[in-house]
Amino acid sequence: MRGGRRLFPLLLLVLLPGLCHGRESAPGAVTCGSVLKLLNTRHNVRLHSHEVKYGSGSGQQSVTGVEASDDANSYWRIRGKSDSSCQRGTPVKCGQAIRLTHVNTGKNLHTHHFPSPLSNNQEVSAFGDDGEGDDLDFWIVQCSGSYWEREDAVRFKHVGTEVFLSITGEQYGHPIRGQREVHGMPAANHHNYWKAMEGVFIKPSLDPAKHDEL
Repeated sequence: MRGGRRLFPLLLLVLLPGLCHGRESAPGAVTCGSVLKLLNTRHNVRLHSHEVKYGSGSGQQSVTGVEASDDANSYWRIRGKSDSSCQRGTPVKCGQAIRLTHVNTGKNLHTHHFPSPLSNNQEVSAFGDDGEGDDLDFWIVQCSGSYWEREDAVRFKHVGTEVFLSITGEQYGHPIRGQREVHGMPAANHHNYWKAMEGVFIKPSLDPAKHDEL
């Protein structure tokens, strides 16, 4: 019995460190700092932006959906409302507010009360400089579990205006012929499900330098 009493504190010392590392509990989660493409599961197009401005509405950089899987302008970096709220390698929780920063132009996914040019829903644009915009760049990740898992289809609900990031199929003409309109919709439906696809995923581990290149 005396030996057993000594053993229990030793076991506790071994087990407690593992309980403190929340990152270890979500090996398949999308993590802060990861760079990825997002596929709209209903329309099979990837979220995209480029240095083409809207000719109406806000006049900001346009955001579209493209069918090509190999377009470099479809990469977005996962960031928090602040750098401290989403440290590199930390799994993104369901219900967490994030920013999606377009890798090639440094602008954030953004929406506001302007009508979208084709469907007259709410315009979605890319806004800011070097990853810094304003309070209308924040989106809540809606998913069913504890974390945003790579294989899950999720929704992005805008914090400021409460619309969902959506595609309904309208296509642009010149100069971005064939690309789909991305917009905000007030209702959750099958047009606003997105899935993480190609990218560089920072592993949810104690070593944030580790990553998976997919």
